[in-house]
Amino acid sequence: MTGTEAALASLRGVHKRYGEIVALNGLDLEVRPGELLSVLGPNGAGKTTAIALMLGLQLPTAGEVRLFGRSPQDLAARRGVGVMMQEVMLPDALRVHDLISMTSAYYPEPLTLAETLALSGVEKLAKRPYAKLSGGQKRQVQFALAICGRPKLLFLDEPTTGLDINARETMWAAVRGLVKAGASIVLTTHYIEEAEALADRVVVMAKGRQVAEGTVQEMRALVVRKRVDCVTAVALAAIQAWPEVSAAAQAAGRVSITTTDAEAVVRKLLTADPALSELEVRRAGLSEAFAELTAEPSLEAA
Repeated sequence: MTGTEAALASLRGVHKRYGEIVALNGLDLEVRPGELLSVLGPNGAGKTTAIALMLGLQLPTAGEVRLFGRSPQDLAARRGVGVMMQEVMLPDALRVHDLISMTSAYYPEPLTLAETLALSGVEKLAKRPYAKLSGGQKRQVQFALAICGRPKLLFLDEPTTGLDINARETMWAAVRGLVKAGASIVLTTHYIEEAEALADRVVVMAKGRQVAEGTVQEMRALVVRKRVDCVTAVALAAIQAWPEVSAAAQAAGRVSITTTDAEAVVRKLLTADPALSELEVRRAGLSEAFAELTAEPSLEAA
């Protein structure tokens, strides 16, 4: 479904100012049923402000904000939402299972305590005081609190910051399961590979505006650059000096080149090093797409 009528949450022509600072500049954004939407953007792009408006934590300077077709200030609408923000303050003295039980009581049809503990991967933390947890463990508990109410719409703002690999994979699996079960999720993240792995749709923001929107594949297709990887005896400094090369790096004996003219680079490589091996050419990934879309020339052209 498309269009704001089908959207679970939406911003329409929204402006938000803090004095002289423009946080959002005519932003249109919608969250559709059954999707994981990843909102990407550099620091100061307006991502957190956009989420705060949809949650009713702030009011727009101008424009319309809707949550389940209602005002985000409507308590009934907010009971369909789960939230995991970057900055969270919770009662340190309470144990994890008490925090979950207390939060679950806010929702009409929450998960059971056992279901929440298992889905979030915090069973072993259940009896521990929140104050005694590490930073990463606190993030896991915050995720448990976000999902315990069986939300139809879940906001995850930088959820895996501070997590180790195993905890991150557990959270990714839980997120995929929630989407498969019908939940919609809004994910903001600095980890581009996280959006690439999880998102059904990506919105790229910069300077309070949307500069691109589409699937991960569609985002990649917007990028003119390609990646050339190989093992070569050509000096890295020489490759970096070629005019077609945007960036080049070397790791574990392999050279990785970002270029707008892959064919020219490959010809130069083969001419300079006939013994070149393990050559691979592919379209740049979401990380390169993000960098290109949020660069200043892109914004001026938008």
